[in-house]
Amino acid sequence: MSTVSARARAKALYLPGVESNPKPGLYKELIDSARGRNAEYSKIWDLFAFQPSFTDSLSRFSQGVLRTPATISPAMRELIAAWTSLQNECRFCTRAHAAAAAELLGSEDLVRGVLNDLEASALEEKDKAMLRYVTKITRDLPAVTADDVEQVRVAGWDDEAIYYAITTCALFNFYNRWITATGVAEMSEEAHRLQGQHLARHGYVREENH
Repeated sequence: MSTVSARARAKALYLPGVESNPKPGLYKELIDSARGRNAEYSKIWDLFAFQPSFTDSLSRFSQGVLRTPATISPAMRELIAAWTSLQNECRFCTRAHAAAAAELLGSEDLVRGVLNDLEASALEEKDKAMLRYVTKITRDLPAVTADDVEQVRVAGWDDEAIYYAITTCALFNFYNRWITATGVAEMSEEAHRLQGQHLARHGYVREENH
């Protein structure tokens, strides 16, 4: 995720003891650099910097879930991430992953249309079926049955794709709660757009100079 110049730093986390205590590592360096320039940065960095002993593994897990070559595209997985986040009213994740999906799909209008009204959007019926399934997982998990999976199969998805869709949905149900409950605020439109470009191009494992 990329730092951008901005008029002010993002709102503080609900957990000042976390925000003020980044451990040595790449995320601390990124935060220190952004703060030194009075630049806006993604406050999820504070969460990753607090306990890199295991959040580094979370980055790698996220990379695997969203970028491993599979019968469901990274673009569709990013759209699932944004759609799941919308169901949970997590504005940070909705905007971040809508931007990444738009970058990978090459259409902001398509992604905006899906998030505004799935059924009226230009998304293919096959993809709508998957997002309906993701909605049920997020909103009514106890009611999910094998019949729901079969409906997604009939729409044209194989079990590998369904596996990655379920895992993406589950991961973002975690992220939405982690981010919302700790007070990670949404960023400016420019910052989310640049963050989406970074996710689309570089993925979830931060490296030096990324």
